[in-house]
Amino acid sequence: MNENADALLSKWGLIPLRIVVGVIFLMHGSQKVFVFGISGTADILRWVGIPFPEFFAVVVMTTELLGGLAILSGLLARWAGLALAIEMTVAIFTARMHGGFFTPNGFEFELALLGACLTIAAIGTGAGSLQTLLKRPR
Repeated sequence: MNENADALLSKWGLIPLRIVVGVIFLMHGSQKVFVFGISGTADILRWVGIPFPEFFAVVVMTTELLGGLAILSGLLARWAGLALAIEMTVAIFTARMHGGFFTPNGFEFELALLGACLTIAAIGTGAGSLQTLLKRPR
């Protein structure tokens, strides 16, 4: 590829990753908020041994819902990526490690999301994000 194509792909290439990761977290956060609720989410956290499950249920619900929106829109996505990476690390070690690597009980899905979130946290969201749009000189 030539330099122009590389620059274009570097600028716009993160959009598919951002859309997929944002939608995944938005959907999981919505499920926790609108289907499970605080008590259902707290029950899951209690079952895997998380202390203060009601408090952390609110943290997880908020992080996934708002983090998914942040990554999808590209506004404060680096911070959201970091917060969601921390959440995925906790999920791997508390809920999935005992199930081995492969799904449905293993940690491969959470590990893939961890890698994607760390990538977004490290390099940002690229072009086509709300943050890039807001930074443009007027």
